[in-house]
Amino acid sequence: MPDGGPRGPVERVDEAYRRIGAGGRDGVWIRLVPHGEVRRRAEALAREGPAGRPLYGRTFAVKDNIDVAGMATTAACPARTEPAAAHAPVVARLLDAGALLIGKTNLDQFATGLTGTRSPFGIPDSVVAPGFIAGGSSSGSAVAVAAGYCDFALGTDTAGSGRVPAACNGIVGLKPTRGIVSTTGVLPACRSVDAVSVFAPTVDDAAAVLAVLAAYDPGDPFSRRWRPAAAAGPAGPAVRVGVPRREQWEFFGDDGFEKAYQAALDRLESLGGALAEFDLDPFVEAGRLLYGSGLVAERLTSAGPWLHSHPEAVHPVVAEILRGAQRFTAADVHAARHRLAELRRRSEPAWEGADVLALPTTGTTFTVAEALADPIGCSATLGHYTNFVNLLDLCAVAVPAGARPDGVPFGLTMVAPAHHDRPAAALARAV
Repeated sequence: MPDGGPRGPVERVDEAYRRIGAGGRDGVWIRLVPHGEVRRRAEALAREGPAGRPLYGRTFAVKDNIDVAGMATTAACPARTEPAAAHAPVVARLLDAGALLIGKTNLDQFATGLTGTRSPFGIPDSVVAPGFIAGGSSSGSAVAVAAGYCDFALGTDTAGSGRVPAACNGIVGLKPTRGIVSTTGVLPACRSVDAVSVFAPTVDDAAAVLAVLAAYDPGDPFSRRWRPAAAAGPAGPAVRVGVPRREQWEFFGDDGFEKAYQAALDRLESLGGALAEFDLDPFVEAGRLLYGSGLVAERLTSAGPWLHSHPEAVHPVVAEILRGAQRFTAADVHAARHRLAELRRRSEPAWEGADVLALPTTGTTFTVAEALADPIGCSATLGHYTNFVNLLDLCAVAVPAGARPDGVPFGLTMVAPAHHDRPAAALARAV
């Protein structure tokens, strides 16, 4: 809730449901927890008090590819009706920290897409730019935060799903170092590169949630211990900010976003950041491998069986992507991994001259109608600056950084090497 709003757990819960009832927004929720049930938990929490609970009374939502005990984890596929037996560790940690779960949010089905338009549960649009996409795949989580329905929300991020919706809705999207937050109990998109992400109104809010979530999980084979780099000061002279060479800027004809990016860079420089050019090409080429090579076949490990057993329940665009993934051989997968290793090595010189990269979160955006007319093309465009981050083992924080003249929000993303989440957040906070 905004500063100055209700502070106690019960008041926060009542205000959350009042806003949800008055909001009139479609396509945000897949399932809400009943108000009375959450209120009873809030009353018990109020009696116990905030001691030892860093997220005391904060309301939150989770993307519906994350397990909540007793609720189906649909991933926006209606055929998935089996209730989860237990909370995912990320949900359990938040509840233990005093947060209150409001509900489960909509998404691009099987977390496949960046537009937020691939769900049988409806299509939300941007809170700050009605008629434009909310972004995906964590569409409902971003809208729930931007609309003030909850204090923060969990998403997931494989190709940008925790950053693109943040940019589309003018909020913060924190994509932590892969593996420092457990993905046990999260239905995979591409399990080897998935990450749980956080949506929040401010960088500090998101960082507080990450502090609760970051924990080694021996039950998650992709988990690793966080080795946070020393926190950097706010964009001081020692902070070297990487910027793509000017000829590598890609805004897909969107002059408003290009001007907003230049203004954001000017602001960084005025804060004391030292701008340094780097070669973006290996990063972009790495990102193209996620959907344009054998790497996409990893999506078949979780969503593929549903395409075969319940083809009528799979969204047509998601089905097209999954069927396309079937054409790749095991040799293709290995070739793609070899190429990714080469591109990772080619990308390393960028870090010799920069501590953090400052990139557009997206180079442009689209109306809902445009995304429906060209779903795969629009999603590919939205992923230009995001698809490579997990593949190259980087962390990122997306923040609002201005708007086009028509009010459509522009987002800036701070990207840093793995375990440098705090320096990236410090620069994002300064912006």
